[in-house]
Amino acid sequence: MKISIENESKLIEEILLAYGVQKNEASIVADVITDGDLKGFSTHGLGRFPQYIKSINAGTIKTEGDYEIEKESPSTAMINGNHKFGHYVTVKAMDLAVKKASETGVGIVGIHDSNHYGIAGYYSDLASLQDMIGIVISNTEPAMAPFGGKKALLGTNPITISIPSDDIHNYICVDMATSVTARGKLLESKRKGEKIPEGLALDKDGNPTTDPAAGLEGSILPFGGFKGYALAFMFELLAGPLVGAEYGEKVKGTATPDEMCTKGDLLIAIDPEHFAGSMQFKFYVDRFVSEIREENGVIPGDREIENINKNHENGTPVDPVLYKQLIEIAEAKDLDIESYFEE
Repeated sequence: MKISIENESKLIEEILLAYGVQKNEASIVADVITDGDLKGFSTHGLGRFPQYIKSINAGTIKTEGDYEIEKESPSTAMINGNHKFGHYVTVKAMDLAVKKASETGVGIVGIHDSNHYGIAGYYSDLASLQDMIGIVISNTEPAMAPFGGKKALLGTNPITISIPSDDIHNYICVDMATSVTARGKLLESKRKGEKIPEGLALDKDGNPTTDPAAGLEGSILPFGGFKGYALAFMFELLAGPLVGAEYGEKVKGTATPDEMCTKGDLLIAIDPEHFAGSMQFKFYVDRFVSEIREENGVIPGDREIENINKNHENGTPVDPVLYKQLIEIAEAKDLDIESYFEE
């Protein structure tokens, strides 16, 4: 079973509207989710969508009201997401960061009381598409034990950086968790009834495991040993206390839809025009990319472009469990969505 990217976007928007989500928010959520599947982040694409519906039903994602700017300076802002869709709030936050960067050189926006937002790279790309550097840091509910420990106290705490380019063939972006794999990979493997590769997770007793359920109950390993842990530790503070959000065990709601989300996000936009100059910066960016390619090197973002081309043509795979979940979600609102899918 699969669904085309175009139908996926229409399906998501139709369901969200039926669940009372405002049109402008539903369009953004649909765009971010399909972008995740296009780039190959299936753990943050359509497979994650049922979690958001559970959150709406539980009242942990609000369909009424709006986010608010609590504090603001020429180059900074603090946003209270008021438990709206994380995708919507984060798009608005990066738009604000970009606006401030165009005026002062740097725009930094913190978010608290938002929700899970899909793939982080979508938001850093919003900056690079406007000739700016985009950086996003977030924390998540605990999934990773501190280096040397057993109990999960840190999130998978992702970072993404997108760099602008003048060459239409260059897409330069790194979007990664500080753990060896995203929590969504374990959730997806659990849903599909699959084992996870060795070296990704420990069970609650600190033993290596290939059982995704045991890994979710235990902890995911940091990438690069202590280095990955150290970055996760720093991001926990930058995306937590700095922006008025929680940290450590107090972070909830990124994987548990029945709990109010307490994680935070830190978004940064940098306008090269206020530094060496936008044209000069992009000239050297593209020259460096050319030097890497001359050595048959891979650019961060190459894999995503490969996936975009492939998934545009082939669509998004939908496993039987996910298909059943989507049908049940639609039937609860008397929607018939079977025509969106194909064998």
